[in-house]
Amino acid sequence: MFKLVRLVAMIPVLLAVVSCSSMDSSSSASTSGAGRPELEQKARDAYRTLVSTTPKAGELATQATAVLIFPDIVKAGFLVGAQSGDGVMFGPDGKVIGYYNATALSYGLQAGVQSFHQALFLMKPAALNYLNSSDGWSVGMGPSVVVVDKGKADSLTTTTLQSDVYAFIYGQEGLMAGLGMQGQKITKISP
Repeated sequence: MFKLVRLVAMIPVLLAVVSCSSMDSSSSASTSGAGRPELEQKARDAYRTLVSTTPKAGELATQATAVLIFPDIVKAGFLVGAQSGDGVMFGPDGKVIGYYNATALSYGLQAGVQSFHQALFLMKPAALNYLNSSDGWSVGMGPSVVVVDKGKADSLTTTTLQSDVYAFIYGQEGLMAGLGMQGQKITKISP
């Protein structure tokens, strides 16, 4: 219950942070010792959760150019909504490639607070290049993204993998119904 109260109290703060965010997307993330070990550990834990509940995600990772994990995206809204969270991109060898931020603003009939994990499997080098060379990647523009649920994941095979990016949204907690990625912007950030 306390967690829910805390999340509801974060709505105005989250809306202000997301709307005033001016992270420099041209910064390059260092893969040296600096990094963000706490975020990296949360991302690895979130990935393990996904693979334990959806084993096909682990198979998908073996064919991906990179996997971008957002371990804690918080979505809050009351008529005007916002979501934000930081994530870590891992290469096929499991090493950190960079750090990213995902934000989105929305409006409409909505109310509540929710947190969730998001994993993006970038299947083609072109998707990774687009993300790193653009001024932030607005989902819905650029590479094609397929949102995968557990049922769809079970039917994925090497012959059906056609999209640039596969996205999993999982581990939802809170009171806001309906998750989507439309309008979400992903930007590279400094560690």
